Amino acid sequence: MTDQVLVAMSGGVDSSVAAALAVEAGWDVTGVHLKLADTPGHLQVQGKGCCTLADAEDARRVADTLGIPFYVWDMAEEFQRAVVDDFAAEYAGGRTPNPCARCNERVKVVGLLARARALGFDALATGHYARVEQGRLYRGADAAKDQSYVLYMLGPAELARLRLPLGRLTKPEVRATAARLGLRTAAKPESYDVCFVPDGDTAGWLERRFGPRPGQVVDTAGRVLGHHRGAYRYTVGQRRGLGVAAPTPRYVLRVEPAAARVVVGDRAELAISTVQLERFTATDGRPLRPGRAKVRLRAHGAEVGCRVVPLDGGDGSGEPRGGGPTDRVLLELEEAVDAVAPGQAGVLYDGDLVLGGGTVAATGTM
Repeated sequence: MTDQVLVAMSGGVDSSVAAALAVEAGWDVTGVHLKLADTPGHLQVQGKGCCTLADAEDARRVADTLGIPFYVWDMAEEFQRAVVDDFAAEYAGGRTPNPCARCNERVKVVGLLARARALGFDALATGHYARVEQGRLYRGADAAKDQSYVLYMLGPAELARLRLPLGRLTKPEVRATAARLGLRTAAKPESYDVCFVPDGDTAGWLERRFGPRPGQVVDTAGRVLGHHRGAYRYTVGQRRGLGVAAPTPRYVLRVEPAAARVVVGDRAELAISTVQLERFTATDGRPLRPGRAKVRLRAHGAEVGCRVVPLDGGDGSGEPRGGGPTDRVLLELEEAVDAVAPGQAGVLYDGDLVLGGGTVAATGTM
């Protein structure tokens, strides 16, 4: 029997080609566009943010070209609660979140998979640059576009029903496919901003939400170097916009919102050699074993070797305790890394295979 596949169509070239390849594979395809924001039409800017009326229309027109059914689902409430509110709360707590990972975890992939399954679909297809092979998650063939980092939270149940048609393609090949098929999104530019902060001014967006929360900028000895309008405006590693005068460049070392304080120092003080991850989950659904791996601590950052030490949730036997994730993991890095902020994702790899990941809870030095 032909697989019934729901394809998430954002209105961009990647998801358009994913839908086209799903049709070419012979699947029974239905397209769906997610309305994730309630931004009034007159404030929407094409190419900025997501879920504009133009994006929905582009997705609909592509579906018409492919001859597949198409629907728009309103998931704005879920997106607001699970992604936007979480993003703001993380910054207010002195952390630097990854909203794309959280969106995949709560809405665009895991949430959509659950809804697709409830409606009788066999699988969900998306335009992510990553691969699912034999139930495991691997990085995409295009290293520059690889999105496995923001899919680390997927387990066996999700991976069994996820289709990633672009996993073995490069971006130029995707655009060439779109052009060959006459898809209107073939040359559509990409947006790199946080989708719900379309002007790219995250600090301004947060200040409009929270209002001014003034405090001090201090050095590691506690000396006051300047003042700020809100600790939520800063992230570890930030250099610009500190508002302090110093003979050498200063970087944000810590954000302490409870004290309304931002601690700055020399670049050398950013170096860390240990990372503790919380809410860690493994892509094979089993407790993580101690051993060696590579870790990526930024979406497009280089990977570094590390020694993995599970701190709880398993005993290293491979048997789960209580059926939950391996909550906390300590990573002892083989080389120092700069500017790793709490709240970011840490994702473990064995070659191209994604082992799992979690959220950076703390960093330190050995």
